Amino acid sequence: MKYTNKILDAEAKASFDFFWNTASTDDASYGLIPDNTLNHEMCSIASVGFGLAAICVGVHRGWITREAGFERACRTLLTMNTKPKTNHGFYYHFLHMDTCQRYRGCELSIIDTALLVAGALCAGSYFGGEVLEQANLMYERIDWDWYRNPETGYFYMGYDDRNNPDRHFGAWDMCAEQLIMYVLACGSPTHPLGKDVYYGCPMSNSSYDGIENIYHSPGGALFVYQFSHAFIDFRNKRDARGIDWFENSVKATQANRKWCINHSHQFKTYHANSWGLTACETPFGYSGAPGTAPSLVDNAAINDGTVAPCGVVGSVVFTPEESIEAMEYYARDPRLWSEYGFLDAYNLDVEPAWYSERVIGIDKGIGLLMIENLRSGLIWDTMMGHKAIQKGLEVMDIR
Repeated sequence: MKYTNKILDAEAKASFDFFWNTASTDDASYGLIPDNTLNHEMCSIASVGFGLAAICVGVHRGWITREAGFERACRTLLTMNTKPKTNHGFYYHFLHMDTCQRYRGCELSIIDTALLVAGALCAGSYFGGEVLEQANLMYERIDWDWYRNPETGYFYMGYDDRNNPDRHFGAWDMCAEQLIMYVLACGSPTHPLGKDVYYGCPMSNSSYDGIENIYHSPGGALFVYQFSHAFIDFRNKRDARGIDWFENSVKATQANRKWCINHSHQFKTYHANSWGLTACETPFGYSGAPGTAPSLVDNAAINDGTVAPCGVVGSVVFTPEESIEAMEYYARDPRLWSEYGFLDAYNLDVEPAWYSERVIGIDKGIGLLMIENLRSGLIWDTMMGHKAIQKGLEVMDIR
């Protein structure tokens, strides 16, 4: 089916405008994109990654010229390759919008670096030439093994050198959003890892309300089932264990919606067209806690009634009919809409009812890329054409 729904048009164009209009055009920090519209000092490197892929969508849709897109992508990558301080090729999670340097005391982030690199490779594959050269240069610098615990084989969760010059912490030892990390690490032309980094990661498998065998994260937030799928086309593919990650995300999304319907008696914000619990802003600050079963926590005790539209928009490739119905429901409430599309979240279970006043870059990015993948497969087709992505999936035995 070819989707031309008006709300898809509106949300996609408004989300693209966020990336195009808020990006720095100053020579000192060209291409940096703010984490959100209320903090003009802090750049999210993941937002830059989504923004690089967004440029491809903008050209494809005719919102900008190919020449303008090429220049923006090329100069952004030049900035990222020459100005921020990195460590073994990895970037700090947040950067100062003016200086390109580490924002306050944030960590060196492997997952956000992976999302940045994914967007870079997408733009590089789309435009070719100097954009591809700069994207490959960024990618080839990354020493993936440095971010890996030699005793467990897991990737560390983060690296924070504020009080210790060599302090890795935590572990990616659960099913979450990190599939893109494994594909990039296994496909690296300079520092490749073997498939054991992927198959060694423990998996939690459970069911919810008749939906069987869902490989799930500890908290059940929807973004973990979305981010890697924005770039990698996992449709009709299985790994050596028989796991179909695309189908897994379909089931997790269906479970998320069912959970909200089943708990509508407890939270008046939740119902069949108001679902998609995921990390977002809440009335009490930003939180990664919103999520649903299956998970390892008591979601009903943790959730507060907050719903983020990006939860359903980012799942539009998994549940197109249900997601579009929810988007149309959200669009009927003008308090949820801004110049950059849906605001980040809302909550009717607090007094007075609460509506976010900002949009967040990664939430705009996941929605924009997934809408385009639903409609044309552009990001999937572009990424799957890069030889490193092909190699990574082959090494991982995902076929």
